[in-house]
Amino acid sequence: MQLKRVVVTGLGALTPIGNNIQEYWSGLVNGVSGAAPITYFDATKFKTRFACELKNFTATDFINRKDARKMDRFSQYAEVASDEAIADSGLNSTDHNPDRIGVIWGSGIGGLETFQNEVLNYSAGDGTPRFNPFFIPKMISDIAPGQISIKHGFRGPNFATVSACASSSNAIIDSLNYIRLGHADAIVTGGSEAAVTIAGMGGFNAMHALSTRNDSPETASRPFDKDREGFVLGEGAGALVLEEYEHAIARGATIYAEVLGGGMSSDAHHITAPHPEGLGARNVMLNCLRDARIKPEDVDAINMHGTSTPLGDIAESKAIKEVFGEHAYKININSTKSMTGHLLGAAGAIEAIASILAIQHGIVPPTINHFTDDEAIDAKLNFTFNKAQKREVKIAISNTFGFGGQNACVALKKMN
Repeated sequence: MQLKRVVVTGLGALTPIGNNIQEYWSGLVNGVSGAAPITYFDATKFKTRFACELKNFTATDFINRKDARKMDRFSQYAEVASDEAIADSGLNSTDHNPDRIGVIWGSGIGGLETFQNEVLNYSAGDGTPRFNPFFIPKMISDIAPGQISIKHGFRGPNFATVSACASSSNAIIDSLNYIRLGHADAIVTGGSEAAVTIAGMGGFNAMHALSTRNDSPETASRPFDKDREGFVLGEGAGALVLEEYEHAIARGATIYAEVLGGGMSSDAHHITAPHPEGLGARNVMLNCLRDARIKPEDVDAINMHGTSTPLGDIAESKAIKEVFGEHAYKININSTKSMTGHLLGAAGAIEAIASILAIQHGIVPPTINHFTDDEAIDAKLNFTFNKAQKREVKIAISNTFGFGGQNACVALKKMN
């Protein structure tokens, strides 16, 4: 069958380096670090005492207090970012068929703070089970797309994707497929995460996954650097409105980029460690190129998963060289996690947005905090270290890999 073309007509972002699209892009191109000491709770006794929290954000500036109390932070973030994207797109349920507009949203963990606090409150009590009546609907991951659809009256496909750090990339791919197969005219997609909590920091510390560079948080996320020693936990949300091309043209929508395709794969190797030879990363990029019907030499930029972990950065770099061959040295590759930290299930959304903005503006954001080359990583690759680089980006891909071995890759193209 003839697949329909899918384009991006709306963007929204709530990140540690900017609370909207304009601020986010400014933070990216200027190499701003979002890492700072934790303010949400007393982290004095934690091995890692910093994170990439949102700055100057109050949910009740956007959501009325009564509704905000019924939502975990991850749902609040989802609503704020999606509101920006929907307003940007001009979509609404009055002028367009609401039965043909869906919401597919990703979150790796969902309402972790809600779960944590309910358990802590019970533990501190006398054993009488007193739980918030909104405990369950605040916690479940699928409540975020539910809240978005309720607010905007969108009655199309509605569900959540959960694949750890690949969650929102999988949401984008699912949205792409629903639209190009003709099951929807438009879908609000993306992801949100709010894991900077006692349980989140404690759990990732117990895994030895986080950087412990407490004396210099702003330089702690240093992908591909010899002295990297773990990722920096981030939070926030990214939202995109994906729309069938002819539908977008008919209503005169602004088009940011075309979504060419998406790939998925599994490492089938380890619950947290990547395949040492980057097998899953290689396969997911090949699957993406195949689905997008493009050749390796068509790609100009890659927003890497690039978390700043000792094993992951090496494996992904190997995979890129294997997939792209000599063309790998002509690609601008970068890791925006060096600035935003790792937003877990929201990473794919904000990084796809970074790729779209790179296409739009002809600027590839930097990988900051590079001090020392790692002999295990090919220094001839262009990692866009420390400073943004101007170049025309016609096609970009964005990688996200999750615990459990789930991998997702999205291909985006400049509109002619």
